[in-house]
Amino acid sequence: MEATSTGRRERDPGRLLALVERRVAARLAAALTPAGCGLDEWRVMSLLADGHGHAMSEIADYALLPPPTLTKLIDRMVSANRVHRRVDDADRRRVLVFLTPRGREQYDTLAAAIDDEWERLASVVGREEMDLLGVLLSRLASRLP
Repeated sequence: MEATSTGRRERDPGRLLALVERRVAARLAAALTPAGCGLDEWRVMSLLADGHGHAMSEIADYALLPPPTLTKLIDRMVSANRVHRRVDDADRRRVLVFLTPRGREQYDTLAAAIDDEWERLASVVGREEMDLLGVLLSRLASRLP
């Protein structure tokens, strides 16, 4: 009986996804820590790096954060002069968030650190496996509601 339950546990996709996510997140967080940035802030900056303003709801979806948590994070980022808010010219009811020049500079520095960490991960796991994992996860994410 024990061998069956152990085998099932080792193949539990939900547990495996959570385990990998935690380990990867810990490595990425360690790469961001020297710059005083967390993973949630990095996700926000990586969306805003496209230069387009983004609404809070879009940022919350992308960064996987509940709206109240995102509001507090954006407030801290505004205080640190990493982002600024501006009313949307097309819809005056919406507020868009943009990177400031300082935020852009920090993003560029952090992007290099993140790229280096992804390279280290690829050297441990294998480039083909990392590419395959990316394809499979993208496919799963797009198919699951």
